[in-house]
Amino acid sequence: MFPKPKPSLTPNTYAYESEPLVKPTGFREYDARWLLGKEINLMGVQALGQGLGTLIREMGMKPEIVTGHDFRGYSASVKMALMNGLLAAGCKVHDIGLAMTPMAYFAQFELDVPCVAMVTASHNDNGWTGVKMGANRPLTFGPDEMTRLKEIVLNASFDLKGGGSYAFVENFPARYIADLTKRPKLKRKLKVVCACGNGTAGAFAPQVLEAVGCEVVRLDCELDHTFPKYNPNPEDLEMLHAMRDEVLRTKADVGLGFDGDGDRCGVVDDLGEEIFADKVGVMLARDMSALHPNSTFVVDVKSTGLYVTDPVLQKNGVKADYWKTGHSYMKRRTHELNALAGFEKSGHYFFNKPFGRGYDDGLVSALAICDMMDRSPGKKMSELKDALPKTWGSPTMSPHCDDEKKYGIVDQVVKHFEAAQKNGEKIIGQPIRDLVTVNGVRVTVADGTWGLVRASSNKPELVVVVESPVSEVRMREMFKAIDAVLRTHPEVGAYNQTI
Repeated sequence: MFPKPKPSLTPNTYAYESEPLVKPTGFREYDARWLLGKEINLMGVQALGQGLGTLIREMGMKPEIVTGHDFRGYSASVKMALMNGLLAAGCKVHDIGLAMTPMAYFAQFELDVPCVAMVTASHNDNGWTGVKMGANRPLTFGPDEMTRLKEIVLNASFDLKGGGSYAFVENFPARYIADLTKRPKLKRKLKVVCACGNGTAGAFAPQVLEAVGCEVVRLDCELDHTFPKYNPNPEDLEMLHAMRDEVLRTKADVGLGFDGDGDRCGVVDDLGEEIFADKVGVMLARDMSALHPNSTFVVDVKSTGLYVTDPVLQKNGVKADYWKTGHSYMKRRTHELNALAGFEKSGHYFFNKPFGRGYDDGLVSALAICDMMDRSPGKKMSELKDALPKTWGSPTMSPHCDDEKKYGIVDQVVKHFEAAQKNGEKIIGQPIRDLVTVNGVRVTVADGTWGLVRASSNKPELVVVVESPVSEVRMREMFKAIDAVLRTHPEVGAYNQTI
């Protein structure tokens, strides 16, 4: 018998060394993340592996799984504990070693293995660990699978058949790099700043970009799991400012920055200005839909309204499907609709054939950006950005709301706007043109100005975003209208930032 995990244990005690620690909140909607030592111990990670192996069999899947780990000082140890659990549950483990998350997804196809468990805390600060899991390539777990996994682990309902086996896959990165680079070289000579924040992508991204013909300027590509300069997250200002400075210093054509596990790519143009990931997605959709007219693109509800209103996309017959925020949700929807691609505002992009295999890979995104520039000879990245219609958008704003209350509040906000639409009420002086309620509520009025309210997937917060294609004034008016509804709920607290 394996003991039931405890929600808390005191370090430096007999119990801590002899019982599994697994804090229940580490099971998120589509992956798992804990503070190592405080919220999960290595015996708890072993319990997670036993639970995952049990779930794989319960789902009727072949008990074979790819594992890999990101570049942190403790990730290899976490992976070893996870594999112990998988082996006890009778799984055949294919270990690809140090890897970016998309390399593990690729391994499912390359090695013909159905399941994956990638040890990574993604872009989280050091101290965090986690696992991204899937059992039906190219998809990863969503709420149903994560809820069942949580039940199995916390109740110690393990089916420990034993008989598992282990195989280390030697030199797997070479196979991944070869797969990405077996293509024509770029015709245009691009100077690219490749920024990796000393994270995992530094071992692979420069080689891929050089192999397709880029002149690569390496920025913090040396592996250092202390992350001495900044956390590898291309949404954080420190990394973006470092990219800006290096692009301007070297007169590069573009800056491409990769997060800690390499499944996202951030962009800085030739003028050193950040291009938000949803706007990069519009630029890519323009390029891809010119090659494949009448295509469908899935975009998350936080993203710009240009996917619907951009005249170039309209001319190319593009259909935009707004869907739930979250890489597993987006991946699944893009797969179900057989969309050409899915774009999430956080920078997770999902390319289907002929551009990719449906999973999020920051290097596939980087190559798509380079190809777009290659097909736009004489055009600078800043010019491609400036060719988009102007919009005024807010940052992602997050007023505090307790986890126990946030979903109920959002339900009430959804009902408020559904009633307003039914009764013909006007918002900021205009009728409601459209309501999207797949993930909170996104309300769009006649002139295209919109506002979003949803519950954060992993924090005690709501998420508020507003945008207007008309003016900054209209954008601010929409924020005031959204905020006025939220202020009728005293449970909603202060914003982390506002406009």
